[in-house]
Amino acid sequence: MSSIKSNNRHLYLQIIDRIKQDIEEGLYKEKEKLPSEFDLANQLGVSRATLREALRILEEENVIIRRHGVGTFVNTRPLFNTGIEQLKSVTGMIEQAGMVPGTIFLSTDTKGFTEEDAVFFSSSMEDEVVVVERVRTANGEPVAYCIDKVPVAKFPETFTHEHESIYQLLEDTHHKKIMYAVADIEPIGYHEKISPILECDPETALLVLKQMHYDEDEQPILYSVNYFRADRFRFHVLRKKV
Repeated sequence: MSSIKSNNRHLYLQIIDRIKQDIEEGLYKEKEKLPSEFDLANQLGVSRATLREALRILEEENVIIRRHGVGTFVNTRPLFNTGIEQLKSVTGMIEQAGMVPGTIFLSTDTKGFTEEDAVFFSSSMEDEVVVVERVRTANGEPVAYCIDKVPVAKFPETFTHEHESIYQLLEDTHHKKIMYAVADIEPIGYHEKISPILECDPETALLVLKQMHYDEDEQPILYSVNYFRADRFRFHVLRKKV
């Protein structure tokens, strides 16, 4: 690595660009530890104070992650970056990223409605719901843990474990499109059951997306709880002034 050459731009901005470039070119790989502040400042020919300012901004941008007493590491870059206002299936998000979606089926079970299910689906406690639990993969890597609930009366009899997208299957069998969803999203820390299945490091957080989907008649048809690896998925929202 060559030292930073002085120009009219602030030195810390040049350092930010240089480190980003080095990561992009593969000099530093994902999860790799950067040199110590002393060594990195010497390599770049800048003061440690200037370097620290650059590292602070890079950490805010999630380019790097600093672990107290351990060092500074290149952060994992999200593979999937999508607007949360865009209603896509997990299959669609994976395909949009140019990757091959896959599924590891864990279970399919029929259960009686809980009080929560009855409220969600605006139905009686006497009804039943089909619960499908799956791990979704992208190019073979586990990236999401999905729990889907569909009332028995609306669950396709043609469902098999080969079906990737429940969205598409529901549309094909009921001839009604899922038009919109009401969603909640929240970050959580390490999950004792799900994090190991998604092969997460202990410090890797999860994003939980809970959605109730409605068809063209505004009838609730699918409730899903999806756990995404926060280091692989990033959701954003477009906000407009009203």
